[in-house]
Amino acid sequence: MSTNLVSAGIFSHKSHLHPEIEPLFCWQSTVEVTGVVGRAELLSSIFFLAAFLSYTKSKGPDNTIVWTPIAVTVFLVAVATLCKEQGITVVGICCVYEVFIAQGYTLPALLDTAVQILRGKGSIPFSMLQTLLKLIVLMFSTLLLVVVRVQVIQSQLPVFTRFDNPAAVSPSPARQLTFNYLLPVNAWLLLNPSELCCDWTMGTIPLVESLLDVRNIATLTFFCFLGSLMVFSLRYPGDSSKTVLMALCLIVLPFIPASNLFFPVGFVVAERVLYVPSMGFCILVAHGWKKLSTKSVLRKISWVCLAAVLFTHALKTLHRNWDWESEYTLFMSALKVNKNNAKLWNNVGHALENEKNFERALQFFIQATQVQPDDIGAHMNVGRTYKNLNKTKEAEESYMIAKSLMPQIIPGKKYAARVAPNHLNVYINLANLIRANESRLEEADQLYRQAISMRPDFKQAYISRGELLLKMNKPLKAKEAYLRALELDRTNADLWYNLAIVYIELKDPTEALKNFNRALELNPTHKLALFNSALLMQESGDARLRPEAKQRLLHYVKEEPQDSNGYFNLGMLAMDDKKDMEAEAWMKKAIRLQPNFRSALFNLALLYSQTGKELMALPVLEDLLRYYPDHTKGLILKGDILMNQKKDIVGAKMCFEKILELDPNNVQGKHNLCVVYFEEKDLIKAEKCLVETLALAPHEEYIQRHLNIVRSKIASLGAVEQSSLPSDGTAATEAKKKSVQNLKEAKSEKATTQSTADNKEHSKNKKLTEKSSVDKETPKKSTKEIKDIEKKRVAALKRLEEIERILNGE
Repeated sequence: MSTNLVSAGIFSHKSHLHPEIEPLFCWQSTVEVTGVVGRAELLSSIFFLAAFLSYTKSKGPDNTIVWTPIAVTVFLVAVATLCKEQGITVVGICCVYEVFIAQGYTLPALLDTAVQILRGKGSIPFSMLQTLLKLIVLMFSTLLLVVVRVQVIQSQLPVFTRFDNPAAVSPSPARQLTFNYLLPVNAWLLLNPSELCCDWTMGTIPLVESLLDVRNIATLTFFCFLGSLMVFSLRYPGDSSKTVLMALCLIVLPFIPASNLFFPVGFVVAERVLYVPSMGFCILVAHGWKKLSTKSVLRKISWVCLAAVLFTHALKTLHRNWDWESEYTLFMSALKVNKNNAKLWNNVGHALENEKNFERALQFFIQATQVQPDDIGAHMNVGRTYKNLNKTKEAEESYMIAKSLMPQIIPGKKYAARVAPNHLNVYINLANLIRANESRLEEADQLYRQAISMRPDFKQAYISRGELLLKMNKPLKAKEAYLRALELDRTNADLWYNLAIVYIELKDPTEALKNFNRALELNPTHKLALFNSALLMQESGDARLRPEAKQRLLHYVKEEPQDSNGYFNLGMLAMDDKKDMEAEAWMKKAIRLQPNFRSALFNLALLYSQTGKELMALPVLEDLLRYYPDHTKGLILKGDILMNQKKDIVGAKMCFEKILELDPNNVQGKHNLCVVYFEEKDLIKAEKCLVETLALAPHEEYIQRHLNIVRSKIASLGAVEQSSLPSDGTAATEAKKKSVQNLKEAKSEKATTQSTADNKEHSKNKKLTEKSSVDKETPKKSTKEIKDIEKKRVAALKRLEEIERILNGE
């Protein structure tokens, strides 16, 4: 029985063991990432706005506190935070709103009140106490949400590489200068969103490494403008300053988590983090436009500018929608904006790869390695594409380059290195490539062990190593690898399935079946577990397991209705249960799905032969031999039917001779050819043939018995000849003729073949057995009959030539 391992959920029972783990891509689709993360940002923004609006209702008549809106606010803040961490910043906006908008304080007024209280010249106003109470509730809730959020991420920040955010790992002052420069870059995207890009990582924005860099002017200008707005909003009373203050809060506070101020983030710029800041920006623009439109001189110009902005932004939105038509169009539009981002070149390559356009994909992957020569993922993509193009040498070279860029282990030296989990797949992919060479299996095993040493919880490495160890005929070590993987993930049905395969290799079908059942408990629709466990039950020979085996195969064909193997094995089960009509129906269905299904064709013909429908078997055998002319058992069965049912000696002889051309030592084919010689009355040739067959199988009793019968026939003929010698040899000739005629009347020896189950790798095989029957010898002739023969010697002389030709088999 042939079975297959499952690796990373990818499986196929068409091939024997060791499916490739690839594609283990070292990058993630930006469409997928942007889509998922963008939706999270959008949801967070919606709950963010809802929380703020709810808080604005917390002030009741006579400046009293209404707690229900505050409770709703806390709940909405929690939901927004679970969607995206920036949701928690709404608490800061609520605080600013409460102090400067709801209570009407200005910064100078607050400072004066604080100074008066510290000097003991006044007390805290009641309204301020109420404000403090509300703020304390909000701050306590915020602290609690922070704790919950930290628990959700298990107190660990995500692992980012220097390619995601190069400035985060840069030395001073490049780090600080670049982070500050990113602020005006984001502001410019809000002001002029003309050059949008789906991915701003890697080398999208070159580092600002010097104070003399001209881009520092943009940073200074941004901070000057922002500072002036903050001073105006906090220092002066009035509706205008309050509007500007709330706009600034909506711009600045939600952006803080993405600003690298508290912790590095996994991107340089991300348009999605500008959702909430864009609300504040729109408020600021609307407020400025309102100020301009109230002036008679600028009124018309302001309206024209507003119309132009709306029109151009509508066109940009329409155009941008076409950019998002597909992965390819999205990434190509990004390359128009930025050609220094290796990830974009990789993503375009992958979009082409999905379309099976490997040649063009390779060009983009190679360009990615040129843009970012130390990008491990880009070299892995090149290697994978070369492999898809069947250029294994080039693929190995690319994987080796990627491997050389990984942190190197120095014996005796301890250090910590942060490695992106996807980059470890270079060891898996390289090992998968080289293990196709039987002489390099140990080298592949070393790569798997190296990956495990770098990350002991690397489940995929254990799975792949287990497959390799089975290929190396080390099932006990393979078992250890799978058990270690199960310690990491006991709910993985594929692992239990693979462990079952190991037990099959260890000749322990009971444990194998237990593990198949465990896999099916976790995943009742696990196709390979259904299929192979059914075969295991069938092979056990236990009739009590056949009903369950049938149910599993029926479940399998329901999941895979186009797989002929399922129907074929249902047919084999029916044959075991002697349900001939049911078996015939399943076999025919398998053949309809796969007309050249070797095993199904033979077993259907065999079924017809066993049930007395030999003539119906002939067309099936013709189809079988058309697809597989060297099918020995099919030739034997066809020859048997032609000889015994159709009486076509010539056709049967051609079948048996074809068998001996393919395999000169085939005992069954040679014996059946001997029977053909006997049918042709060529006893000498039949004797010689049986002697040769007996030499091939000296322990086969039936061959010796048939040889004795042929020799008895020859002796009988010899006795007739000897008794007719006084009649000048003519009587002997006539006796020979008469003997031949009697042989014609006697029943010839038949060689029939009963065969079962010439299955595929996973099917049950039954030996081809042969039954032969030989009739009793013809009795010797009396003296009277001999005299009659002498009277006919003249006629016998005329036919002597024909008789000798028959005896010689000419």
